[in-house]
Amino acid sequence: MAATARARLKTPRAAAFAGIVFAVVILVAFAILLQAIQPRAGDTGAWARDKASAVNFALQLIPVAGVAFLWFIGVLRDRLGPDEDKLFATVFLGSGVLFVGLLFVAAAATSAIVFAAQEPGFLAGATFRLARSLAFDLTSVYAMKMASVFMFTASSLIVRTGFTSRWTAALGYGLGLLVLLFSQSAPLTLFLFPLWVLTVSLTILWEQWRDAEPRAAAREPASPPLAPEA
Repeated sequence: MAATARARLKTPRAAAFAGIVFAVVILVAFAILLQAIQPRAGDTGAWARDKASAVNFALQLIPVAGVAFLWFIGVLRDRLGPDEDKLFATVFLGSGVLFVGLLFVAAAATSAIVFAAQEPGFLAGATFRLARSLAFDLTSVYAMKMASVFMFTASSLIVRTGFTSRWTAALGYGLGLLVLLFSQSAPLTLFLFPLWVLTVSLTILWEQWRDAEPRAAAREPASPPLAPEA
């Protein structure tokens, strides 16, 4: 029974479900944060008081997304098994873990801004500008650059091993390049990485469902021949 349970955890379906959870949760969190927080150039910090509840809700979603993403990485690596190249495996795992870690630190910095905003004069001081720049750079520069590296590496693994459709690799290379070049200047690029993970996860689920039908038909017992008439 234990072997059966472990085999189920190793199936591509488990990775797909984890990827879908990550993508949906982080897309909701990013949408709330981008709607609430002003662009850095004209940010007065009013959102930290006026939209504190919405921002805190979005920040609570980020750890959920991070855990789901780590599960996504773990199941994929276990599924690849001996087909996983050590070089690609190191960059694949390292960039994914760094992405989650940097995202967590950025969320903690944003949470600290919301907490400190209740103090009179905080939003007008240099401490707010420092914390705001720290949260912005951790997310849009460092975390998203690691996301682009993850997309490049994962796409290379798709090409080398074929664990899902190769067109998702081409999409990963293209979106990864956009994130790498424009994540700091175009906030909407935050959505490209989770949308790609969602696309890969849905493709894996589709392929599992498509391949399951012929296997199920092959397992069905053949109908017994009709007895000859007397």
